[in-house]
Amino acid sequence: MNFEDIQAVKELLSTPQKIVIVPHKNPDGDAIGSALALWHYLNNLGQNASIIVPNDYPKFLKWMPGNEHIFNYERENVQAKGRISEATIIFTLDFNHLGRVGQMRAVLEESDAAYIMIDHHQDPSDYAHYSYSDASMSSTCEMVYNFIEYLGDIDTITPEIANCLYVGIMTDTGSFKFASTTSRTHRIIAHLIDKGAENTTIHHKIYDTNTPNRLHLLGCALKNMVILQEYKTAYITLSQEELDTYGFQKGDTEGFVNYGLTLEGIIFAAIFIENKEEGIIKISFRSVGDFSVNQFARKYFQGGGHDNASGGKSERSMAETTAYFESLLQDYKVILAV
Repeated sequence: MNFEDIQAVKELLSTPQKIVIVPHKNPDGDAIGSALALWHYLNNLGQNASIIVPNDYPKFLKWMPGNEHIFNYERENVQAKGRISEATIIFTLDFNHLGRVGQMRAVLEESDAAYIMIDHHQDPSDYAHYSYSDASMSSTCEMVYNFIEYLGDIDTITPEIANCLYVGIMTDTGSFKFASTTSRTHRIIAHLIDKGAENTTIHHKIYDTNTPNRLHLLGCALKNMVILQEYKTAYITLSQEELDTYGFQKGDTEGFVNYGLTLEGIIFAAIFIENKEEGIIKISFRSVGDFSVNQFARKYFQGGGHDNASGGKSERSMAETTAYFESLLQDYKVILAV
């Protein structure tokens, strides 16, 4: 974040504001963690801040301090619209295009509030008045930590803020194993633990709270895995019928795509999940090394994200989508074989 933007944001926050914090649709640990951390920080400054999520999010994220104060746009539409219409500042976290907020987009575009974007995805759009955009960062939570530091308030981090930031950094780095994890990331994590982040408890709440249905669904997903050794690729499919059979709940497939990358020699993994309500196949891509799934998703599946983690969608049937996916791999055989 440049000096001029930091000074401008400091000036904005020097007087009372009505602030709305918005993460992306289908928020994950980094989106909810960054939103709650920023919410605690701003309210501790004496600001009037609210969080509005576009839709629901997994149960394993709902233990975080302040969760009970989050507004769900789908369920609490009137209250959410009212807060957006009154907002003088809107923070958008963990996304860089208003197309990522679903039905909230039109309401946000009508707002006259000052927009502040904090995000680590590639190719940001220019809707924000003040932008902190850095695709090299491990997570938006690491950026919120930096944002607090830029404003000179690093000593005000409370245990609540520390716990929320830890969640986002941990989940978006794959428990600190992804290439975006730097020595700076580890120093921030150490400081958050010093400030009260309960690292062991957090890991347990995020990763060790399976239900029988989720484990059965994982078994189904692994049984469906297709391994294409020629292309160093593995992919998983889950139909709507299979999701229904195992009582799918939001968040149940979190991390499933990564199992493909645990296979020796596999550098590209994908999962295709049918969503009949939306009429699409939702897709997650993961890779190791230099193969950019961000570019792949943008080019072929209306998506994007990071070089090693991205998402997309298809309006074809599952069979047509996977056949198309396999056909594309022929053009990447040389790259994937490296």
